[in-house]
Amino acid sequence: MAIVDELATLQDKTLAEIATASDTAALEQVRVGVLGRSGTLTGYLRSMGQIPSSERAQVGKAANTVRTVIEEALTNRKEELGQAELAAKMAAGAVDITLPGRAQQIGTRHLISRITDEITEVFLGLGYSVASGNEIENDYYNFEALNTPPDHPARGMQDTFYVVDRSGDTAAVRGESDVLLRTQTSGVQAHVMEESEPPIYIIAPGTVYRRDVADPSHLPQFNQIEGLVVDRGITFGDLKGTIDYFCKQIFGDDRKTRLRPHYFPFTEPSAEADVSCGICGGKGCRFCKGTGWVEVLGCGMVDPNVFGYAGIDPEEYSGFAFGMGVERIAALKYNVPDLRMLLEGDMRFLRQF
Repeated sequence: MAIVDELATLQDKTLAEIATASDTAALEQVRVGVLGRSGTLTGYLRSMGQIPSSERAQVGKAANTVRTVIEEALTNRKEELGQAELAAKMAAGAVDITLPGRAQQIGTRHLISRITDEITEVFLGLGYSVASGNEIENDYYNFEALNTPPDHPARGMQDTFYVVDRSGDTAAVRGESDVLLRTQTSGVQAHVMEESEPPIYIIAPGTVYRRDVADPSHLPQFNQIEGLVVDRGITFGDLKGTIDYFCKQIFGDDRKTRLRPHYFPFTEPSAEADVSCGICGGKGCRFCKGTGWVEVLGCGMVDPNVFGYAGIDPEEYSGFAFGMGVERIAALKYNVPDLRMLLEGDMRFLRQF
């Protein structure tokens, strides 16, 4: 009879522990301690063979009753604790619908892409078409076909990234290669003149590479747009009118333009185009270094030697070319003091445009 009393005491103790269990984890510890493989009630059930046969039926009945009562209490308490934990979790993760919502930022195109499209639209409106070429070019189209042979001093104007030549020929042994990352999109012009018959009216936007250290006005990788016109009767006046129209379309009708003599190996005569400073209105300020003008692009009449490389008769055709950096146009249009700011990905800066 002592075993029956022990079972009754175990039941009362276990029910009290079940009632005071603070969470489902604590409840599981109670279950394992009583009904688990090494639990106290399980121990009684395994020892039934050692109980005298006269008491075995009564003890077995009492043990089964205790197990039924404890299992039912565990089930009920587990449901209670589960509901309480779910309610607490929902309360902790609840959204206060009375709070104002957060406005989602609407994505836009990067400023460089937008300026490229703006410039392209200006020249498409003039009847130009868009040409493209490879960023990896050979020396002939990047330099020689543009009137810049190997010994030409103009090569010093552009530090070039040459691709390593591993072909094993004599030139490769000397470390020389005629494959390079293009320093200008002018090579596209050479291809177009070689493959097309005049009249030619194209622009060639693309990425170019130079061995420049990044600073407020230089980048080792930037975007450039070259333009080329080849037709009968093209004059320097056509070039000047085109540049003036372009600058007014991009910077505003109130902006003035001027051309200054310069040197480029593939144009003659050559010039650099300036636009009146948008900050001081041409009066002179720190941005324009007191001159009232800021440089926009380089341009000139196509050198007859360049026509010779492409097989175009310079006695019949003439033309002009120009080239501009997209980042520089963006900086001038929006008064960006440092070109690196366009590439750093700072959304506080980029969202201004």
